This record gives sequence, C-alpha cells and structure tokens, in this order.
Amino acid sequence: MTDAIDQTLVVGASGRVGRMLARCWAAAGHQPILQYRGTALPQMLPQLHWEPLANTALNKPAAVSAMIVLAGVVPGRGDIALNATLAEACLRAAARAGIARVLLASSSAVYGVNGGKPCRETDPLVPVNDYGRAKLDVEAVANLWRNRGMAVTCLRIGNVAGADALLANPSAVLPVDRFVDGRGPLRSYIGARTMARVLAELVALDLPDVLNLAAPHPVDMADLAQASGREWHWQPAPVAAHQRITLECSQLTNLVKFAPQDSQAAEMVRQARFAGAIT
Repeated sequence: MTDAIDQTLVVGASGRVGRMLARCWAAAGHQPILQYRGTALPQMLPQLHWEPLANTALNKPAAVSAMIVLAGVVPGRGDIALNATLAEACLRAAARAGIARVLLASSSAVYGVNGGKPCRETDPLVPVNDYGRAKLDVEAVANLWRNRGMAVTCLRIGNVAGADALLANPSAVLPVDRFVDGRGPLRSYIGARTMARVLAELVALDLPDVLNLAAPHPVDMADLAQASGREWHWQPAPVAAHQRITLECSQLTNLVKFAPQDSQAAEMVRQARFAGAIT
C-alpha cells in the first residue's frame, strides 16, 4: 500500500529544512517527490524540476495528490515579502494541477510573544518582526484559496533543531542568553526525524485551517547547547529579550502520537546529526 507521503510533492526540498527532511524520509523508506530549482538534489528520491516564481506550469506526476510547501525566504536571505508571492504561485499551480490538499509552512512568529504564555491556534496574531508579518501575509493568501475550495493548512512551525539560530550558528562558541532565574530562553522545537514522521502522517489526515507544529514540550536552549557537545557560554539576556515563546500543541497531539524523547534536547540534537545538519 502506498503511503500518502509517497503521493506528495515537497516544494522547497533544496532548503535547509527540506534537505534534512529528505534524508529522514529516505531512511524511513518513504518516496515523496522533491521539487528543485537549478541543479538536481543529491538525495536518492524522486525529483521534479519546477520554478514556481518563473510562472512555469507544474507538470506533476499523475499520482501526486498533495503538496507540502516548505519554500520560503528567511531573514537575511532575501526579500521576505516574496513569501506571499511564493505561496500564491504554489497554491495557484496546485489548483491548476488538481492538487486539492496543501500543507503550507507558516511560522510561530505570527503570534509574537503572547505575554509569555504558550501560543494556541486561536490566540491573537501580533507579530513583533517583519518575518512574522510576512508569514501573516502567507496565511492571508492561504485563506483566499481556502475560500475557493482548496484544503490548505498553514503549519505554524516552531524551531527545527539543526536549522535554528542556535545549532546552525557558525560561531566557535555558542552564546546563550541567561535570564534572572539562571535559565536560558525556552522555545518550542522539533527534531528532523520527528518532523518528517509527523508530516508523513498529517498529509493523510483531515486537518484544521491552522496547526501548530512542534514537539509537545518546549526546551531550554541552554540544554540544546549542552547536548550539542559544542563549547558554549552564557551572556546576559538583553532587557528586551523574551524568555518564554512557546507553542501549545494539543491540536497536534490529538492527531499524531509523540514519544517522551521527542521533546528532549539530546534526542533533537541526535536527529539533527542524523539529518546531516550538524556534526
């Protein structure tokens, strides 16, 4: 029996998170189709060349019934306003190709800080930076296509261990903010293998319009730094820094199961190494 993930086109597979997930899917025996631009990807999985922003037609294989859109522009890597344009291009192409189900990467940044409380899908969206506002624009595009009958779920993703600002930091010594209680920032993370498994399950389910995506329990970034084995040091947290920015993931855990270790720093680091994101 073919799994739903094997009938899924993954747009943005050449990005950092996409490359990590591709390794994990391949190791699990899954065969999603990876979209790429320019040079083909090194992963030994089915691939499809398509340039969404070039207004070229999506010539999808007949078996494809779903799309996962990971593609996007992150801060410091280009014009983040293109995120909405890219979302529109992907959803328009999916509609024309007869793909009725799309999982679209949004971000936990759409919530802002939420007063330090875990962010629920129903909480107000008050982003505090341009990236969060750009992802809100992405969700607005999704809503337009949802009103036209497409099943679009915006995944408000937390930090992916190995693709995040801490573990992907090229500095020789990792800096971690220390707050007045002696602890570091508390954030919602997910490991690469966990995320690959969760996406493989979600793509087969009827989903809500928006869904938080992270491991059930947040982690202290100091624990991640320690688990990485790299040298790290405390630095005083800036006055404007927020210690707790986390996601409430009960909707997700009602849909898919997690093991206790999925929320543990050491396991997230192990998965990042498995996915080739860190050494």
